[in-house]
Amino acid sequence: MMQSQNTPASNAARARRTPLFWVLLAFTVCVAAFLIVPVILSVLTGLTNNQFVGLSSGLTFKWVAKVWTDYQSSLWLSMGIAIACLACTLVLGVPAAYVLSRTQGRLARTIEELLMLPVALPGLATGLALIVTYGAVGEFRTHWTFVLVGHVLFTLPFMVRSVLAVLLSVDMHTLEEGARSLGASFYQRFFGVVLPNCRSGILAGALMVLTLSIGEFNMTLLLHTPLTQTLPVGLADAYASLRIEVGSAYTIVFFMMIVPLLIALQLAGAKKVSP
Repeated sequence: MMQSQNTPASNAARARRTPLFWVLLAFTVCVAAFLIVPVILSVLTGLTNNQFVGLSSGLTFKWVAKVWTDYQSSLWLSMGIAIACLACTLVLGVPAAYVLSRTQGRLARTIEELLMLPVALPGLATGLALIVTYGAVGEFRTHWTFVLVGHVLFTLPFMVRSVLAVLLSVDMHTLEEGARSLGASFYQRFFGVVLPNCRSGILAGALMVLTLSIGEFNMTLLLHTPLTQTLPVGLADAYASLRIEVGSAYTIVFFMMIVPLLIALQLAGAKKVSP
């Protein structure tokens, strides 16, 4: 039977665990429980026959099935907008990050800060600005692309910052000069040197854009119409209904979509920082 060995490193780690460490650990566990317990209770409510009776009334999937039946269009619309938003941020954000990484000076920093304005401003303010500016342009106001424009404005800074951080951490100038000396054109250098070296930033930015677009509510609440209701807006509508079980079941459907993306985002971030 193998016995655990007390290495100097493990003994030193245990020696550093002062009473303050255990106090902070207990505080962290309490905060985590404070945040997670309501989520667990909400999920259980969505699987309960009658919320007022509690779990003793039995478990059921009928509320989840009702959400899938009544709000299926919102689910697919949110997925479509999120994928379209990802495509737009890739086309716009990756070249923008490349230009900012190659340009030094006050102008580049000013442009970078301006890109962050939609994040700094309240979503309702950005949505109101879009309505005032483009709300009277034909049928654009009632089309799902109107919501897409708002999502692109909100998520583009995250793609730019994610890719820019990777580009600034790599000596891209030397790599490009080496490819140029071998006769590579600009397109060959961009697609063969730049993009492969910032792949981790593109992946992390892409997953962030998807999760943010699917969960965006403030701006979408102002931009949407009855025909362009997204998943978070439908969630608010479900919670405003008379049955709390329907809203909680909507939360379960939302988690089934967003949690895998969040896990992928964490894995991408861990891979990005790993040596």
